[in-house]
Amino acid sequence: MQQKREVKVLLADSFKELVLEKPVEKITIKEITDRAGVIRVTFYNHFQDKYELLEWICREEIVSPTKILFQNNMRREAVTFIFTAILKNKEFYSHVAHTQGQNSFSSTVRQLVSETIEEHFLANKFGKHEKYSLLTAKWIADFYAMSLTYILMSWIERDMDIPPEDMVNIYEYVAQHSLISLPEAVRKLPDRNNSKNNSK
Repeated sequence: MQQKREVKVLLADSFKELVLEKPVEKITIKEITDRAGVIRVTFYNHFQDKYELLEWICREEIVSPTKILFQNNMRREAVTFIFTAILKNKEFYSHVAHTQGQNSFSSTVRQLVSETIEEHFLANKFGKHEKYSLLTAKWIADFYAMSLTYILMSWIERDMDIPPEDMVNIYEYVAQHSLISLPEAVRKLPDRNNSKNNSK
């Protein structure tokens, strides 16, 4: 099992290097395996294609580590971790964020985050609402995953120029208010400089 993971990490590292040189769409499996020093068959023993490899990287680096945080109801810390993990590998994620279509980075992250949130809800006995049957664990998980992914993508497009903690504050404000109440809530957002001064 450990050896299997080591091969995946080797392929992931090779893929990460190539992403900095060319678009994901133009990277071939042969290039990945050649740089990793393995044969093509080895790649297909672990991944169906390069997009599944990208999904594995996102799962391992961004999403899976948040599960223990969700299990301990540390939801803010979990969201903060996602931003921090992406910032830690800024150059790589800035490049893969441009992948489009069904296998796009945004759709991959959205799906992984949704699965994790739904798992958290179900573990906490979150079921259907008696009156509003639409409010299932999956439906709400999808909603939060879509909104969080949108904010993540906007942040990446801005070259991640806002600290993760501030992005979590923005996400929290937006997530806590509907379109009806949001304008007033935004006006009450603390000024960044004032919040720093208040923390001294």
